[in-house]
Amino acid sequence: MIDKRVASLAEAVADVKDGSTVLCSGFGSVGEPVELIEALHAQGARDLVIVANNAGLGDTGLARLIGSGRVRKIICSFPRTADPHCFDEAYRAGKIELELVPQGTLSERIRAGGAGITAFYTRVSAGTDIAKGKEVRLFNGEPHVLEEAIRGDFAFIRAESADRWGNLVYRRAARNFNPVMACAAEVTVAQVARIVELGSIDPDHVHTPGIFVDRVVVVPRSPRA
Repeated sequence: MIDKRVASLAEAVADVKDGSTVLCSGFGSVGEPVELIEALHAQGARDLVIVANNAGLGDTGLARLIGSGRVRKIICSFPRTADPHCFDEAYRAGKIELELVPQGTLSERIRAGGAGITAFYTRVSAGTDIAKGKEVRLFNGEPHVLEEAIRGDFAFIRAESADRWGNLVYRRAARNFNPVMACAAEVTVAQVARIVELGSIDPDHVHTPGIFVDRVVVVPRSPRA
């Protein structure tokens, strides 16, 4: 019987090793699997490479990982958001490496990683500092930058509901980076608000098929979330 549910957050992140690349979903705090990231902090893995839209808010989730020195490098689009003090302090002290990627390019690099596309050309960032050191070719007379796909050892994602096979449904805008990240990692761990009966999700309403999900852990959503 296929059952991808795990009993605890600790079990869900137990095999993340030092030096792992972890894709973390979310647009700011929306769709961010905060509890999974907090469990990773408690687990103790270090020297991590994090791929995310931003570099964390306040002192929880990604911000806590960065502030405690667990992250060697972050690949993101918005390192400085509403309250980026953990990233700011680490970056100014030379304790974290930043690879800045335009948001659309970041999403496409992750999607390409899941689709088996090694690299692609884009006009975005041509002629800017972001393109320095990268291959540039002309297409239709316009410079295009070669961007390499991104894959992770793990993807931490967040959904509203799942069945025991791992089929996922997201909540409104919380979908954001979750679907592409789910497809682009060796192990995908989904934090979900609730488990539903197998067969209760209309196949047309499945946002991420269970074939892309390895583990599901339930974290009830706060009434205010």
